[in-house]
Amino acid sequence: MSVKTNEDPSTNDALIEENKELRARLDEASEQALAALMREGRNESQAVRTALVEAGRRRRRQAALAEEVRRLAEDLSDTAERQAVMADMDAASADWPE
Repeated sequence: MSVKTNEDPSTNDALIEENKELRARLDEASEQALAALMREGRNESQAVRTALVEAGRRRRRQAALAEEVRRLAEDLSDTAERQAVMADMDAASADWPE
């Protein structure tokens, strides 16, 4: 599929050279989500495209965060610094008046 789009692929003003048709059976949750997107003024096709683009963005962000957590967990100097800060905070909290 060859697609030319503007900056925001969730809008309906993307230039589509070739369309890909998708069929899906919706469960109750999917039907409710589709209805919510359509209440914002989208037709079914626009709502589905918007949902797919947003889901893709969320997945990429989640994957990037998971990678950052993994990287930081393997960083021994970051772990040592984090432990030192936590020890300082624990020491300071012991002196905190109630």
